[in-house]
Amino acid sequence: MQSATTSKQMSMLGNIPISGVLLLLMLSFLWGGNMVSIKISNEGVSPILAAAIRSIFSLFFLWVYLRIQGHEVFFPREHRIHGLAIGLLFGAEFLILYWGIDYTDASRAVIFLYTHPFWVAAGAHFLLPGERMTLSKTFGLLIAFAGLVSVFGAKPASLKPLYWVGDLMEVGAALLWAATTVYIKKFVSNRQVTYYQTLFAQLFFSIPVLVAGSLIFEWGRPLEFTTPVLAALFYQTVIVATMSYVLWFWMIYHYQVSRLAAFTFLAPLFGVMLSCFILKESLSLLLVAGLSLVAVGIYLVNRPGS
Repeated sequence: MQSATTSKQMSMLGNIPISGVLLLLMLSFLWGGNMVSIKISNEGVSPILAAAIRSIFSLFFLWVYLRIQGHEVFFPREHRIHGLAIGLLFGAEFLILYWGIDYTDASRAVIFLYTHPFWVAAGAHFLLPGERMTLSKTFGLLIAFAGLVSVFGAKPASLKPLYWVGDLMEVGAALLWAATTVYIKKFVSNRQVTYYQTLFAQLFFSIPVLVAGSLIFEWGRPLEFTTPVLAALFYQTVIVATMSYVLWFWMIYHYQVSRLAAFTFLAPLFGVMLSCFILKESLSLLLVAGLSLVAVGIYLVNRPGS
């Protein structure tokens, strides 16, 4: 009986169980809505400062929770360099993620950001044993790239003149997110480090990057803490950066990252829908085509057996 149970648990490392699928669907919805909330908070708080506020308060909430539960918050001394690396990658990612969405539409930003799964697949091919590229995965990458080209080509009248800067920054954020995911899987998940400690390190070491970025690039910008802005910051800080990330890091530690990434293609779908519904952003044919191609490409890259 014990052997059968162990075998069943091990099989779930490759094939995510129903409970995990439901969690991933919820995370995808929350992350899709996050881009909308960033667009709203940018109306009253400069973007890099908002990212710094998010990390500071999320770090505090996480620290309180971990102390109440009796968990250790910092990496062991011999592994602390990995915590620093994770935090710097995360800080750079969110600096350009928040800043980039100030230039482009949320519906475009969420599609570019969630090209993350196929950057993960590409990185995993070279750095993670057992996660090599196949013909199906390569074909999926090409389809997803075609989707990116399609989204770049969609230019509704609502776009700002420097929208392409924001687009490129969101692609850069996706690359940094993928680098963080692969780094954690390669250097951290097999050590005596908990996913709580990983999340804490990510937030802790990202704060100097974000605070410095805000002081350098945003000094003197006015602040306006309206009710929608405060609600958006609460959503980003408590719901996304604290609760959803604890779940995400737990899943990184328990399942193959390429399998997890297969489900996150739903986030841009939710993001585009919420952007159109809440922000009233226009939905062009090229944008829909690009979203569809990205989703299909990411599925092919990460489908079971590929």
